[in-house]
Amino acid sequence: MIEQPMMVKICDIQEESPGVKTFFFKLNLNFEPGQFVMVWIPLLDEKPFTISYIQKGHVGISVLKRGVFTNAIHSKKIGDMLGIRGAYGRGFGLKPDTNSCVVGGGIGMASLATLVDRLNLVVDKRRGHVTVIQGARTVAEIVYQKRFSDMKLCTEDGTAGFKGTTVDLLRDLLKKQRFQKVYTCGPEKMLHKVVELCREHGIECEVSLERYIKCGFGVCGQCDCSGQRVCIDGPVFNIEELSEMEDFGKVTITKTGERVIH
Repeated sequence: MIEQPMMVKICDIQEESPGVKTFFFKLNLNFEPGQFVMVWIPLLDEKPFTISYIQKGHVGISVLKRGVFTNAIHSKKIGDMLGIRGAYGRGFGLKPDTNSCVVGGGIGMASLATLVDRLNLVVDKRRGHVTVIQGARTVAEIVYQKRFSDMKLCTEDGTAGFKGTTVDLLRDLLKKQRFQKVYTCGPEKMLHKVVELCREHGIECEVSLERYIKCGFGVCGQCDCSGQRVCIDGPVFNIEELSEMEDFGKVTITKTGERVIH
């Protein structure tokens, strides 16, 4: 684990969608799917991002352009430097001998991308299978289409794939096939509905939960969810743990410390 920010040079940039770019670095990192790193821009700020690509000494972070910090990253060019520390948190628990479904909503798909890569490597094709669902509001927000060419897509406006939400599509698939495990990441309201659907069907489920993470190693408590520090107790939680977290799907703590009801 890198405890102090290590300055790394951007070696490649790839556009994933009109609002999402992936920035690649040469970096050897011990990382499990579902963990995250802290990314530092000197004199500006530091924010958490998942690793969306990892292979042969190269890692990538996929960044959605939506605020001051992410706009600053999007302005970076090949050869520019960023600080990286981590990896932090608890990742996903892989079950290679099961039929699994990976459900990504919006940029939450970035947290699941290395999971899909790993599952595709370790799943016993005779006994297990991986189904990938990605949902967005419109086709322009879909990412990794070439990377995961067999993804089942859904859009709320019907511009790609199934018309509806990821929960609608998962519910439809469960009428035709059985999953032993579901992995998911996306907006918290979506995650709550996926968990409820899994509970109804008796399916094991793991959720990568996004909260405002400030330190990354459990000191500040900013990412609290019902007593669980998302940065070290998560960000991946199972369905049993989530059932004890009353704030899940209901309350968020903002960067100012205010509790906001969804």
